[in-house]
Amino acid sequence: MSLIQSQDHDDGVRILRIDNGKPNAVSTAMSTELIAALETAEKDTNAVIITGRPGMFSAGFDLGTMSEGLQAAAEMVENGGRLALAIYKRPKPIVGAISGHAVAMGLFMAMVCDYRIGAAGKFKYQANETAIGMTLPDFAIQFSRAALSKRHFDRVIVQAEQYDPEGARDCGMIDELVEPDALEARALEVATHFATNLKQPAFRNNKRLSHGPTATSIAEKLEENVRKAMGA
Repeated sequence: MSLIQSQDHDDGVRILRIDNGKPNAVSTAMSTELIAALETAEKDTNAVIITGRPGMFSAGFDLGTMSEGLQAAAEMVENGGRLALAIYKRPKPIVGAISGHAVAMGLFMAMVCDYRIGAAGKFKYQANETAIGMTLPDFAIQFSRAALSKRHFDRVIVQAEQYDPEGARDCGMIDELVEPDALEARALEVATHFATNLKQPAFRNNKRLSHGPTATSIAEKLEENVRKAMGA
């Protein structure tokens, strides 16, 4: 069964919906499948929306894999880093429709989208790694530094502070909030605007110039930094 559901809309917009059980876990298989879906979308779409299940964007890495040992866990985290890089570097626009809770890797995956729309409600946004005794990999820190307000960075990354959707908008995790039943329509509106009004190759070139230094820094030592963070 596919972990990524694909749906095409007008103006070359494709929705990629993560469908990996109740927590929408970021497993090695899910990362691999979403990267492949993004590569396919690059060839035949003008913009992509990444979303999750109602009430749950993603709760982070798959806990079952984490319990399988250091090698399996490190491979999963590294693949998560490659997924975040694939989103961050994509030459065409990516809108994140954050459909609920966004925790740990789920939060980092949201923050690397070009524009992020959150569903209002009693949802949690948190990088909880310090609270659960985990050292963050370098890619998570660098992507967070690029997205977050400076005044919130330590509160999010070092102190593992939990945010509601309003707080998430204030600190830079997301760009706007809508009611849950309006989320997909608003994401389509934004993605269609990007697809039709942001000119190529200017979008690709300006994104590359803006994101390139961070992406290169992460990519050059991704495996080494993940294993260092995990004590491998």
